[in-house]
Amino acid sequence: MQTETNPQTDISFEDFKDQVLSDYKIAVLSRECSLLGRREVLTGKAKFGIFGDGKELPQLAMARAFKNGDFRSGYYRDQTFMMAIGELKPNHFFAGLYAHTDIEKEPMSAGRQMGGHFLTQSNNPDGSWVDLTKQKNSSADISPTAGQMPRLLGLAQASKIYRNVEGINQDKFSNDGNEVAWGTIGNASTSEGLFFETFNAAGVLQVPMVISVWDDAYGISVPAKHQTTKENISEILKGFQRDNKHNGYEIIVVKGWDYPALINAYEKAGKIAREEHVPVLVHVIELTQPQGHSTSGSHERYKTKKRLEWEKEHDCNLKFRNWIIANNLATDEELSELDKQLKKEVRDQKKEAWADFLNPIIKDKKEVTELLAKIADKSANKTFINKIKNDLISIDEPVKRDVVAAARKTLRYLNQEQFPEKEALKNWIAEFMNRTQPEYSSLLYNENNDKATSIESIHPAYEDDAALVDGRVVLRDNFEKLLEKHPEALVFGEDSGNIGDVNQGLEGLQEKFGELRVADAGIREATILGQGIGMAMRGLRPIAEIQYLDYLLYAIQIMSDDLATLRYRTAGKQKAPVIVRTRGHRLEGIWHAGSPMGGIIHLLRGMYILSPRNMTKAAGFYNTLMETDEPALVIESLNGYRLKEKMPSNMGEFKTPIGIVETVKSGSDITVISYGSTLRIVEQVAKELLEVAIDVEVIDAQTLLPFDINHDVVESLKKTNRLLIIDEDVPGGCSAYLLQEIIEKQQGYRYLDSAPQTLTAQPHRPAYGTDGDYFSKPNAEDIFEKIYSIMNEANPEKYPEL
Repeated sequence: MQTETNPQTDISFEDFKDQVLSDYKIAVLSRECSLLGRREVLTGKAKFGIFGDGKELPQLAMARAFKNGDFRSGYYRDQTFMMAIGELKPNHFFAGLYAHTDIEKEPMSAGRQMGGHFLTQSNNPDGSWVDLTKQKNSSADISPTAGQMPRLLGLAQASKIYRNVEGINQDKFSNDGNEVAWGTIGNASTSEGLFFETFNAAGVLQVPMVISVWDDAYGISVPAKHQTTKENISEILKGFQRDNKHNGYEIIVVKGWDYPALINAYEKAGKIAREEHVPVLVHVIELTQPQGHSTSGSHERYKTKKRLEWEKEHDCNLKFRNWIIANNLATDEELSELDKQLKKEVRDQKKEAWADFLNPIIKDKKEVTELLAKIADKSANKTFINKIKNDLISIDEPVKRDVVAAARKTLRYLNQEQFPEKEALKNWIAEFMNRTQPEYSSLLYNENNDKATSIESIHPAYEDDAALVDGRVVLRDNFEKLLEKHPEALVFGEDSGNIGDVNQGLEGLQEKFGELRVADAGIREATILGQGIGMAMRGLRPIAEIQYLDYLLYAIQIMSDDLATLRYRTAGKQKAPVIVRTRGHRLEGIWHAGSPMGGIIHLLRGMYILSPRNMTKAAGFYNTLMETDEPALVIESLNGYRLKEKMPSNMGEFKTPIGIVETVKSGSDITVISYGSTLRIVEQVAKELLEVAIDVEVIDAQTLLPFDINHDVVESLKKTNRLLIIDEDVPGGCSAYLLQEIIEKQQGYRYLDSAPQTLTAQPHRPAYGTDGDYFSKPNAEDIFEKIYSIMNEANPEKYPEL
């Protein structure tokens, strides 16, 4: 049954004696950061603020139960918790508000995320893991509400894997699975589907997870009556409560201003999750939000006078203070003196953080204004340049943009002039951009020497009598080798376990490796991705299977906002080398045959996007990826599982290189690029075109992100002078991306004698059936006629109109 804590009977006064004043200091320190943080936004020093005021006490209690090796997957109001575990100081807090790009000053994201988004360091600058078992860990926050929930599931499941799967090296990652994953979320965000999907999945999997719901009865301005049935999340989740016959959750409800009850609740929650591997919901009610939702508005606009008065009376810090005095732990005067000291400490650290942020910019400003003064004395446009200089001087607290924009604008007035000071200005701009742009653009991918694109190709080896087998057999036998070679590897997804996936690429592997390493999952794509992210962040090597490419859309938000951005938004301090396995292209029907590649390649920058044309190439990609620490999406060709391929003799060893295109047929008349299933049609048509004296060079793109890092396509264009990109995505999708890569980035336009063209699917989803495919996506006749028309335009006498 649902658990209500009772501070009179569940916990004693003595248990708190030594910790109370320490917790009080952190509560006051955190509150003062929130108050001063709002002022910094309103005075213009920071852009936006979203703070943890009103949530201090439950976070202190959670921190008390949080142990080394545990992981948090949380909510952007958890600043008090981060302070309590020793990972956030006031100067870090304010550096985050100012978006300071120095990772030492702003260790949460080096200014890449707004304040309130927290993390701890999981890997060293060289990419090696730190010892996660010797520290308290926080996975990097994201802003999308409930987006932290799927990852939480994987963080908890990792403990289950470490506890129950033999042969995995746990060093740095786990102590026999005794770690708990702690999630936090606001009450209104529990309305999101991601919350319910995660909640259900954790109950099914029975993983050591504690979800805390900070309930202040509002979601921005919208009260709980519009958010949650019965206005009570724990009430409607009672059906998940475990009993003597069924697994489920332990559900605990506790008031957010009751310090002893909170300590007791979190001790109980942590113990149950850690020892029994049972998920726990802690519903923290009667919380307040003293400054409203954020700096973008005032809560006085939507809260009644009665509610505002109640919030003042039930402020958890005030209640805590009164409880301390009532229990003779400190006098009012002693606490007032302590308050004064703590407020001064926060003010001092705020000033320090602002000076650290501003001083380097002031130095740059000084250099530029001195340069502009010298330039103005020599330029015919002195008046205009002096205005730029004086405008810059007038900005007392500039940002980097102000300084470099002034320098760059000045160059416009010097385009007809030459003198040393102009060159000095150009050099200053170049040096500034070289050191500054990486502060905002680096570490989207691994930039170390062990990056995935540096792994060289190893070709499949074949015996003279190599058997011709279904492509899915190549995949199956290769996955078997990978699972043998990497004890930390595991595969899971819909139908992945018992039947060995819908196309039998995992046939028989669950029987050999067990239900935890080759596992079935429910129909819940977002949390399948979340399992992968969380487990990868704890040193495992998950392969998360999404049954069909179209189903990826269910998980695209998690892939885009969380997985693809992880290395970037943590400035390289965290990674999650998840391999996402799916299949797609050329199946017949709207919902199973889409090719949303344009969306995928743009939404998933930060991942590798690989589209092999056959199963041997796919297996090679999996082998390559297992040697890297990057997340990737592998799209197997759905209609290729039953096509015959030769069986390699070096299973698990051959590697398909990432970022390298492959010329599958040489030719002299036109370069044609495609990928995946469509490439096979291109190859067929290329043979037919030889009958009319058109020699096509066929190139398999293979990897879309990154594409052709060696610029092999432009070398082909130097020979053929013509380009056609064929793609089954919609017009303007992936074909447009490839065109931009080749024409603009590789400057392929220099070698073209004909206009570059694309041939894509129709703008709609593919209709059902064989004819639906034929009239929706590029077919052999479309490809033949398109290539012929390009050659007709180039040489109408040799290639008269069809």
